[in-house]
Amino acid sequence: MKRILSIAILGMFFHINTAYSFVNDIQSFNKWLYKNGHSQYLEKIESEKCKSFDKGDTNWYYNNCDQTKYKNNLKVKFYKERWGIPYSANPNRDTLIYYHYKNTYAHLRGDKGSKQWGKYAVKASKNYEDFNQDLKKFNYLEKELKKKAILSYIFFEKDKIIIDEMSPSNRFGDFVDNKTKLRSNSVGKTMVSYVAAHAICEGYIDGLDTKINDWPLVKNTLYEDQKLIDLLNMAIGDQKYINEFKDGPSFILNGLEQDTATTRKIMTALQNTKPSKKKYNYNNTITKTIFNYVLFKTGDDFQKVLDKTFKEKAKIKDGIYFTKHKEATPINGNADIMFFATRYDYLRIARSMMYDYQEQNCVGKYLKEVYERRIKKNITRDDEPPFNFSYSYGGQFHFDYPGLKNKVMFAMGGYGGQAILIDMENSRIVVVNSVHYNNSKYKYNPKKLLIDPIKKGIN
Repeated sequence: MKRILSIAILGMFFHINTAYSFVNDIQSFNKWLYKNGHSQYLEKIESEKCKSFDKGDTNWYYNNCDQTKYKNNLKVKFYKERWGIPYSANPNRDTLIYYHYKNTYAHLRGDKGSKQWGKYAVKASKNYEDFNQDLKKFNYLEKELKKKAILSYIFFEKDKIIIDEMSPSNRFGDFVDNKTKLRSNSVGKTMVSYVAAHAICEGYIDGLDTKINDWPLVKNTLYEDQKLIDLLNMAIGDQKYINEFKDGPSFILNGLEQDTATTRKIMTALQNTKPSKKKYNYNNTITKTIFNYVLFKTGDDFQKVLDKTFKEKAKIKDGIYFTKHKEATPINGNADIMFFATRYDYLRIARSMMYDYQEQNCVGKYLKEVYERRIKKNITRDDEPPFNFSYSYGGQFHFDYPGLKNKVMFAMGGYGGQAILIDMENSRIVVVNSVHYNNSKYKYNPKKLLIDPIKKGIN
């Protein structure tokens, strides 16, 4: 059962491919350490010839010796058949530092073995507001930060930050700050839903019952006649072709890997397919389809809708971005669902969702409707990680957590322990960013860090 759980969670919460032997670009990592002032982890490499060479011949020396190379003194364990850390692994701190780097930067620095992505980016708002604070001690959290892989923890209540903690410097605090854009993993799914809500409210899409059959890219596939609400609820009858609970990557027909493929490639692989009985089947392809349908419907105004969502509404301070396929054009479905934001901007976006719901504006009505039209997952506790287990799902949100009965609580979750919980009626929000989570050494306590604060606040 534990093996089944680890496989399921790999597929459900992270862009991970297990089919290949991945290269880890250590030189790029070492350069990043050097440029960011982490020289205590580095040793300079210089050949014996360069050490003894007469530096009067500056051209020779520059071409052969002055291209500084380093090796690090970290004891990193690499996972050759995983891009990221396997769910069940218990890596040391050094390994977690490397994979934090890989999660956060490798996709933009040309690292070998990491797909290089472009960006659909939104710049910072000029109208951002810093948060009011009424900070308290949270002794249990401080203990967890010293031994788990949590990077950041924020608890927000009644328009104030009550708890604001980051990993200590001797853990991971030297590698993350308030400007670090942290990887969402599957929290990005909910960000896509929030963009879709704004596309509806701006008149680009009619509503949740819109069928996506006006989109040529999905013609003759199981997606062709689907309603947007069923896509948002992860229930379109695609389980015959896409199953993230299988051992290995999320195969689609001939082995196409969904997480690194454009939507056109995915739909080409799904030609002449028909949906099965509709049931909850959590996967990345559905969310990518939603996002690229929004891209199709908004056309040249796609950036305008992104700006409306995050810059005008959420009033982000530091900018955000979704990844996109560099080699593809929008007509081929080049939008990807991985999302990056700072710890405070994740909170700003969650707060914006909460305000929308409370004000019952157009986006708030969207949120209320996806809550009312949520579906049962019909899964067991072994099918989802403890920090993200819930009984129902809707609109790319997790609903109905154990211990939060009768709470209108919207939740987002992502591989590695990413979690955002929003109590819409009592104005409470928890935001957790993490490098790694599993069921043993790196299992933080979801009841004490997530459920109890949402349920009764922190005294």
